[in-house]
Amino acid sequence: MRLSDEEQAMLAGAAGAGVRKAMEIVVALGTIYGAQDLVPVTSVQVAGVSYKNLGDAGLEFLADWAAQGARVRVPTTLNPAGLDLVQWQELGFSADFAARQAQVIEAFAAMGVAATCTCTPYLIGNLPVRGEHIAWSESSAVSYANSVLGARTNREGGPSALAAAIVGRTARYGLHLDDQRRAQVHIQVRCPVRGLADYGALGHLIGRLARNRVPYIEGLEALTPESAYGRDCLKTLGAAMAASGAVALYHVAGVTPEAGDAEVAASPLERLVVDSLAPGYATLEHGEIGA
Repeated sequence: MRLSDEEQAMLAGAAGAGVRKAMEIVVALGTIYGAQDLVPVTSVQVAGVSYKNLGDAGLEFLADWAAQGARVRVPTTLNPAGLDLVQWQELGFSADFAARQAQVIEAFAAMGVAATCTCTPYLIGNLPVRGEHIAWSESSAVSYANSVLGARTNREGGPSALAAAIVGRTARYGLHLDDQRRAQVHIQVRCPVRGLADYGALGHLIGRLARNRVPYIEGLEALTPESAYGRDCLKTLGAAMAASGAVALYHVAGVTPEAGDAEVAASPLERLVVDSLAPGYATLEHGEIGA
């Protein structure tokens, strides 16, 4: 992997132990995925915030990283915590859990991460534009950033996203590359889709069909991403696809910013049809059909 002089220096520890650890993580991931170099990022969204998920080991990991002097270099927002930071008592959380969750937030804050505690950072100012490289975790936010905004990010894990924030770079592989953003399966929607619940059911179905592929979706041309309602529909669609499959990028014909690119629609693709939302609703209401 090619590294600039500055990146080599960070990897060697010239900027401190915290930066060296972050660069080691970014370079290791790049090596695993065959990246040729690193790319600067303009923003980061960090997941892995709940103390219930992190436990004492995760809290210690974050606190040690902060103590090593690690600080983020780009605007960085934070996923939801494991409780309401203000009304935790009313909701029945223990004082011990609340105290340890507060320590997690303090460790992130010490590194310069904004304690936004939201999974929709694009609604509170972390709003990248088309073509920007970012490093986001949180699967629904990744889907929205790639698909609706046209920014470029892989589905980062919490530590890798934080590492990218600390060094201001991520490895150039996956959805940072043009050829990885092309459609890989063609979905034709041939049933009415009305309201957010329908978009959730549709997204659930498409996610199961597409799995981890990039779907090109026809039949939703009436969506208007310029309106708040249209954006909510796309957000719901993408979140459901990310949950039932592993869809990090989708294209909607005539709607999303990259859907009109020649590279997206040029090659022949497997074509799949959704002609009813009933199976999606049935699975969401009752679990796996036939289970």
